[in-house]
Amino acid sequence: MNSEEEKLVPEVVYETARFAAISKPAGLLVHETAVSKKNLERAETLADWVAERYPETKSVGDDPASRPGIVHRLDKDTSGIMLIARDQRYFEYLKNLFQTHQVKKTYLALVRGRVKEKEGRIEKPIGLKPNTVKRVVGGRKMKDVKEAITEYRTAGYFEADGKEYTLLEVSPLTGRTHQIRVHLASIGHPVAGDRLYGGGGDLGLSRQFLHAESIEFPESPGRRLKLSADLPDELQKTLGKLTKIGSFR
Repeated sequence: MNSEEEKLVPEVVYETARFAAISKPAGLLVHETAVSKKNLERAETLADWVAERYPETKSVGDDPASRPGIVHRLDKDTSGIMLIARDQRYFEYLKNLFQTHQVKKTYLALVRGRVKEKEGRIEKPIGLKPNTVKRVVGGRKMKDVKEAITEYRTAGYFEADGKEYTLLEVSPLTGRTHQIRVHLASIGHPVAGDRLYGGGGDLGLSRQFLHAESIEFPESPGRRLKLSADLPDELQKTLGKLTKIGSFR
């Protein structure tokens, strides 16, 4: 493992005997995928770290051998808060919360252009473009098409080198692969730094400006819990280089 990989260590935000909340750094794959398995040199994953930090998770989950205690996921180059179940009973509890839409996730996304609406809702089914890893919202030959709903709120406007950007608070109501990135690109506002969906080359970013800021859920019946992960330094520095030109907050 090289020095860059050694820096990709999750931070424990909150933990109990039943679950842990961690802040995943960008660049760390949650678990091996069909694509990653083709690489000759296997990279460290969040699943590896979880199994080492919480060995009891090696028997927790739908596929504990590859996804110990992992209930949901983030894209490799998306940072932020994630929940890890430490026993099977709580895994099933969290899984049900996600399936019944009782978990509120809020992301921060910096997107190209000026989003005119204070609030918005995107309801567009997402499918897989044939023979690629890219998701799309239109096309006759889409595969594995599923309903997808994303809500957003405009938090601020910024400018750099004559280009405008908008900071959004985004809440996906469904959990499709690349959902936020695909939906925002579909309305003409791709996430800054997102090379796959049209925001590449922005602001010197080496990753998409997308961060899972908070997650809110009933930790137990009658007790709702909200947990947050700080915006990473590299994204804070990016914002610091921009000129703020307006806000809805």
